[in-house]
Amino acid sequence: MLNYLWCLLGACTMISCAEHKNQTTTNMIEANYASTESGYDTATFGTGCFWCTEAIFQRLKGVEKVVSGYTGGFVNNPTYEEVCKGTTGHAEACQILYNPDVISYDELLSVFWKTHDPTTLNRQGNDIGTQYRSAIFYHNAEQKAKAEYYLKKLDSSHAYDAPIVTTIEPYKIFFPAEAYHQNYYNKNGNQMYCRYVIQPKLEKFEQVFKDKLKPANTGIASEH
Repeated sequence: MLNYLWCLLGACTMISCAEHKNQTTTNMIEANYASTESGYDTATFGTGCFWCTEAIFQRLKGVEKVVSGYTGGFVNNPTYEEVCKGTTGHAEACQILYNPDVISYDELLSVFWKTHDPTTLNRQGNDIGTQYRSAIFYHNAEQKAKAEYYLKKLDSSHAYDAPIVTTIEPYKIFFPAEAYHQNYYNKNGNQMYCRYVIQPKLEKFEQVFKDKLKPANTGIASEH
C-alpha cells in the first residue's frame, strides 16, 4: 500500500468550474439515487469540482456508476447556483457505486488521495470555497476507520509538504446535481475546462492506475 503516498496535483488554470454556473439548468435527476444494489457498495468523495472527480472514478474497473451531486450541507435540494455561493454547507461530490469483489474501498481511497491536493483548505486550483473542500463522506464505521487510518498515515509520513485538511464526515443525504452535470467530461471533452483542467488530471491518473482501468470506451460514455 505504499503507492498511496504519491499525489497527482491538478493542473492550474485561470478557468474555474464555477464559471459555468450560468448555464441553463435542466430538470433535476432523481434525488434518491439507488445505492443498495445487491453485491455493490457505495463510496462518496469530494475532491473539488465534481466534473473531475466523476471523470476519474468512472474509468476504474469495478465502478458501476458515478453520480455527481451535493452533500454535507444543510439545504434540501440545492441548485448548482446555490451551492456555488458557498452558503449551503454542501460540497461538490460524487457518489460511487462499486463492486468490492473487483475494487476495494482501500483502492478507491488510494485514487482519492492521489488525484487531488488534500492540503489546500476549501480550494482546488482556481476553484475556491467550502463547496470545493477535500472530503470523505463515510457510510459506515469501517469506511470511517480506513479514512482516518490513511489520513494519519499520510500525515505522519510527510507524504505532502503541508498538513492534510481533508474532512472526514458522516454521510447523511446526497442530492444528485442537475442532469447537465452528469457524465460531463465525456459529453463536453472539447470545452476549455475539460481540455485544460480535467484532461491533464486524467492523463496523470491513467499513468499511475493503468492496471486498474476499464478497457477503453467501455462502460463510461453510456453513464448518465
